[in-house]
Amino acid sequence: MARAPKSDAPGTQRILNNNVVIVVDDGGNERVLMGAGLGFRLKTDSVLDLELVEKSFVLESKSDGDRARTLLVDMPYEAVEAVMSAIEVAERQLKKDLGRRLPLAVLDHMNYVIERVRTGLQMAVAPMPELAILYPDEFAAATSMVESIGASLGVKLPPEECVFLTMHLLNTTRNQPDGTAAILLRRLQHIVVTVENGLGMTLDAGSADYARFILHIQFLLQRLTSGSMLRGSDSSFYQFAKHSYPRSFAVALAVQEYIAAATNQALTDEEVLYVTVHVERLTSRGVGPSAA
Repeated sequence: MARAPKSDAPGTQRILNNNVVIVVDDGGNERVLMGAGLGFRLKTDSVLDLELVEKSFVLESKSDGDRARTLLVDMPYEAVEAVMSAIEVAERQLKKDLGRRLPLAVLDHMNYVIERVRTGLQMAVAPMPELAILYPDEFAAATSMVESIGASLGVKLPPEECVFLTMHLLNTTRNQPDGTAAILLRRLQHIVVTVENGLGMTLDAGSADYARFILHIQFLLQRLTSGSMLRGSDSSFYQFAKHSYPRSFAVALAVQEYIAAATNQALTDEEVLYVTVHVERLTSRGVGPSAA
């Protein structure tokens, strides 16, 4: 994250606390500057000592500025520093600039998480093993962020924070409309539940067949979006799967029914065939009766 250019014009800075100052930089952007003692005894018409600046980020909009002022006035500086350092590590891992919105989003989220951990409040979150399969780079970076922030603050952050931070990273790194990754994950999870209910077993999320199944469903949903579903002229394999694997075929039809309800699109016979094949592979990888 780039350091702020010098800005010494009167009235261009707002002192939030001893460690955080907001300035208007040479490009006309509002920028948050952070550093131990940066705002101590500083007046609005004083020249900032840029040697004290440790971290900085640009605010995207006026509403971001309002959020930043509300959040950073009371948030402990060590927590701010821990989050910003973790984001810098994630940028190096992912080899990309994570943009302007991520720092404020993660600071806002972690402020709540840290308070929740310190007061002993627990929040139940469904596990998402699909995340590590679909987005291994972002999930690894999020895991490193959780470990780094926890170590810096001397607290053990709950493992579900890897899920939340992965979603924050996806919103930043993927060239998709906001919420696209979340919608995909919800649909994937619903399909997994549909399969587990149909087979009467809990699937082994650590198996290679599960990973292949998740990736296949991801590409299936992408094909639906792009209008490029698989189509074949030979129905013999479809009929073979229908009669040879009746249970898996019935589960595939249940998946087809859910997808039609969720997307208003019908799967082709070819797509149903491949879902059937993947479900059949999963039948030998269950880990016990389904809780459903």
